[in-house]
Amino acid sequence: MAYTSELPRWDDRWALFLDVDGTLLNIATHPDDVRTTPRLKLLLRRAQAILDGSVALVSGRSIVNLDRLFSPLTLPAAGLHGVERRSADGTVHYSASMDDRLHSVKHRLMEFAERHPGVLLEDKGAALALHYRNAPHLEDRSAELMAEVAQAAGREFHVQQGKMVLELKPAGHDKGTAVRRFMEEPPFTGRTPVFIGDDVTDEDGFAAVNELGGLSIRVGANGVTSARWRVENVEEFLAWLEANLLESAPGPKESLNVES
Repeated sequence: MAYTSELPRWDDRWALFLDVDGTLLNIATHPDDVRTTPRLKLLLRRAQAILDGSVALVSGRSIVNLDRLFSPLTLPAAGLHGVERRSADGTVHYSASMDDRLHSVKHRLMEFAERHPGVLLEDKGAALALHYRNAPHLEDRSAELMAEVAQAAGREFHVQQGKMVLELKPAGHDKGTAVRRFMEEPPFTGRTPVFIGDDVTDEDGFAAVNELGGLSIRVGANGVTSARWRVENVEEFLAWLEANLLESAPGPKESLNVES
């Protein structure tokens, strides 16, 4: 297991792909409770400048949600685990949208959430996420229900498991496919892909960059992973990122830290 001091040496020829919850931000009990800081936005702006724009967010959140969270920044982004993707030139690619099959099963998940305090149903448009972080005793029942709902929705849909969340989304799209698409486009083409994430949903991203000759970094000490490096937590990852951006940035080596 590798920790912060053992992470790979920074290279300005990288293309940086960043998960959000659990990687850039600590996970909150409710998805809407997370907040970005001026420091984090400054780090992302500096990374964009140093890497010539080759920085993308790759998240289970929707692109609209990411834009609201990181405003006024508008970064290349893959939302809903790759179901939607915005290229560096601003073009948005939608692989799917909420259709009648999702509408037809949504009510079952909604009824379940309403009957069980602590369970939250999140409608992401082209996907439905059932959060049970505040009701961990309902993990097995949530999984059973989501499996039933997925079968009813049809083979075009897939259940994506995450940290205390189950998500019903269109099949055939994941963070790995999103990274591969980015790497086919400027300014990412020809660079070394680096993917940082914390969850089982990020394993497809790790696998993709490993196959492309890139680097994979897992945030968090627990869990089996295909990532080739680990860092202990969000704070240590951001400290590593800040130190490397400071070293790579031209001019005086002053702290990038600002009011949090």
